Order: sequence, then C-alpha cells, then structure tokens
Amino acid sequence: MVTKKIIDSKRVRRIDGGFSFIPHRFLTDGFLAALSQKELLLYLFLVLASDRYGLSYYAYDTICSLLGFDVDDYIEARNSLLKKDLIAFDGTLFQVLDLPPTAKHQDPIAHLINHSIKEVGHAG
Repeated sequence: MVTKKIIDSKRVRRIDGGFSFIPHRFLTDGFLAALSQKELLLYLFLVLASDRYGLSYYAYDTICSLLGFDVDDYIEARNSLLKKDLIAFDGTLFQVLDLPPTAKHQDPIAHLINHSIKEVGHAG
C-alpha cells in the first residue's frame, strides 16, 4: 500500500467561496466510466456552477459557448445526464443530484468503445 503525504502543504485544497465537489464514489462506482466526454464536461460544469444544494441556472447558450458545444451536443448531454439520474432540470434551473445507488451505463457499444479507448491509453 502506498503511504500518502502532503507534497505541498502551502497548497492543500479547501472549500472557500464555492461549494463544488464530486464524491469519490463517482470514480469508484463507475459513474465516470458511464459518461461520454460531453456528458462528463457538462456534469463537471454543472458541479462547478452549482451552489451548496447543487442548483444553478446558466442558460443553454452560455453553457454551449463556455463548453464549445453546439445545441445538439448540449441537448444530448443534458438528456443523457437526466436519464442517468445525475441531474434534474425544470426548463430553467439545474440541480446536480446526490449520486444514485448505481451508475446507469451508456449503451453497450458506446461503453465498449470508451473502455477500449481507455485501455489503449493505459497501454502506451
């Protein structure tokens, strides 16, 4: 087992003005692996933009501009995050939700392709 120690004690992360965080379970329970790159980018943006209750109200055009998405990319990523039960959206307001009990994986072919790409990246 690796023994961990602080490398730079002057730069330890802490929550100051914002309240953004992603639980470790996002990685260990397969949520990260279940997302496409665009879904992950939108999810990360919503986490960063949200308050302590997970709420944010950025308009789609601002999100598209900041993330380099076209409207179709945005709609597809948003709808997929809704389907995977990671966010709620009422037409104006987003809420990043507490993680569900299990990750809802993307379609099997896309999941296989993403997994293969990750494996190739680790092999090099």
